[in-house]
Formats: sequence, C-alpha cells, structure tokens
Amino acid sequence: MTDLGDTVLIVDDSPQTLGMLTDALEREDMTVLVATSGQAALDLLAKVAPHVILMDARMPGLDGFETTRRIKQTPMREHIPVIFMTGLTETQHVVAGLAAGGVDYVTKPIVLDEMIARIRVHLANARLAVGARAALDATGRSLFSLAADGQLLWCTPRAEEILSDQFTGGRLMLEDALVGSLLAAVASDGATPPRPLSAPHSGPPTREFHFLTTVRPGEYLFRVTETLPGAREALLRARFPLTVREAEVLVWLAAGKSNQDIADILGNSPATVKKHLLQIYAKLGVENRATAAAMAVQALAEHG
Repeated sequence: MTDLGDTVLIVDDSPQTLGMLTDALEREDMTVLVATSGQAALDLLAKVAPHVILMDARMPGLDGFETTRRIKQTPMREHIPVIFMTGLTETQHVVAGLAAGGVDYVTKPIVLDEMIARIRVHLANARLAVGARAALDATGRSLFSLAADGQLLWCTPRAEEILSDQFTGGRLMLEDALVGSLLAAVASDGATPPRPLSAPHSGPPTREFHFLTTVRPGEYLFRVTETLPGAREALLRARFPLTVREAEVLVWLAAGKSNQDIADILGNSPATVKKHLLQIYAKLGVENRATAAAMAVQALAEHG
C-alpha cells in the first residue's frame, strides 16, 4: 500500500472553503480527502482512516456536532482528532463542539497559518497515541479503557478477542451488568486498585478483570485475563519446587485468603494449611506469609 503521508479529511458544504483548504494543505505536502456532508464523511470513514478531521460545525442534514458524536462511537475511528471550523464564536457552540468529541476549534474566516500549526500539533499527538497502542497490541496485552458512563473507549485486539462474547450488538459496548460491576469496584476502592473482579461466562477459563489506573478524569484502564483450571498452580510449580497441594495453597495465599478461608476452599483443616505454609516458606526461602504471597503474585503477574 502506498504511504500517503499525513491525511486530512475536510468536512464542509462550501465549495469555496473546500478549495481554499485543499490548496493550502496540499502545499504542506498533506493528502486531502473531502466530504460535503456529515453522512458523506461517515460513509468515507467506513473505508479510510485519516489522521485528522477538519469539521464544519453547521451543515444541512447531519451537522458537525452530530457527525462527530457518531465518529466517536465508531470502532477504529473514535481516536481520530476532530478540529471544528465555525463562525459561531458564542461560548455555547465552542462547548458543544468539545462535548461532541472535538479536540480543538478554529473560527471563520480561517487564518491558514494558525490552522496548519494546530493541525500539525494534533497530528503529532495522534502519532504518539497510535504508536503507544500499536506497541500494546504487539505485546499481546489484553487492555481496555472505560469511560465513567460505561462506554468502552478502546481495547487492544487481544482484549477484544477475550471479550468477544461480552460485547453487545457487535459494538464496542460491554454488557451493562459487567460495566456496572467494574465501575463500582473502581469507585468503592478510590485511588487503591481493587482486587481482581471475576466475570460470569459459560464454562472455563476463569476470566478476571484488573483495574490498573485512571488514565485521566473519567477514563479507567483495565486488564482482562483468562486462566484455565490449574494453570496458576502449574505456573507456581514451574517456578518453585512445590507439590500440587502446596501450589494450591500458595495461589489462595496470593489472593489474600486467610488460613481458614484456604482450608474451607480446599477442604482441609486450618492446621493442615499451616503445615503446608511452613513447607512453602522453607522452599521459597522466606519467613512469613506476606513475602511468600508477594513472590507468588509477582510470578503470576509475569505470565498475566
């Protein structure tokens, strides 16, 4: 495929504006695509992904605000920066453009040097964002982010593969019950990452969600992992010289369970669990449960 360089989509119903902007951007060695309506822009975006969109705010039919909202709901297009072009200088129209998902705005009549400078800033930011996501995709990390209202903002291909049975309508939207649980876990724990949250689905493997961090106000980053029955125990046995039962005990110790909890889960007595723990401490070369748990968590995380 031919590299077209920086590609800008101009959405405007004015032939005069389209001609002026096309000439100016092509002089800057940018590839220019044009759409004369909001619907035409959406149809074009189904086929190509420009690096930046210049969006006229007022157009017949779909205006720029509604067109941008739809772009931001479109998988694989929601990350494209949209710069509004408008002669409406009233504060409410500027706010409306930003609320729709725009990253910036320029007022008409357009000052070309200023507009080109803004485009280059957003092109650079977009390249950084795309590069970061490409790096995550290449490592196979299963990451996704949620907005405060529950919308799935983006996910790596590995996460989408894992969550394919929990997307609704084939869109980037998770089931309401799952979203509610994830956001409730974040809210209840404040700044402290909550423990992994298990999600119901049919059959193995076990699926867990880990809150990682707040990307920015109102956006939360998660990792989803899948584990086949016995996989964690097998990982610990591969790392440490443990018996099957000792590995089972260590898995639950790493999950923060007490001796009584572990005994109930494994069908042993607390005294038996304590004996297993003493053997585990000796084999790991540690003196207490906190250090043993930390070593197990690190070993499991390296394969998570």
